[in-house]
Amino acid sequence: MAIEVRIPTILRNLTDGAKAVEGEGSTLGELITDLDKRHPGLAERIVEDGKLRRFINVYLNDEDVRFLGGIDTVVSDGDTVTVLPAVAGGTR
Repeated sequence: MAIEVRIPTILRNLTDGAKAVEGEGSTLGELITDLDKRHPGLAERIVEDGKLRRFINVYLNDEDVRFLGGIDTVVSDGDTVTVLPAVAGGTR
């Protein structure tokens, strides 16, 4: 069994339009490295200088990984990882 990673619309050009892809790894960092081998360019859109990019939110089974250990968060087969770009702006 693998780890399901849900991909936001803005990054689907890197996954041939797939809404979700599968990957492997024991940590979030290893998972992202594995995904980048399968979908080149994905890692650089999620990680910068060994940390999650500031405006990218990542959830492990609906829990924000920033509160679980960030890039070192442990992941397991059957987990679901959701990648969401932060949304800001608007008018008052």
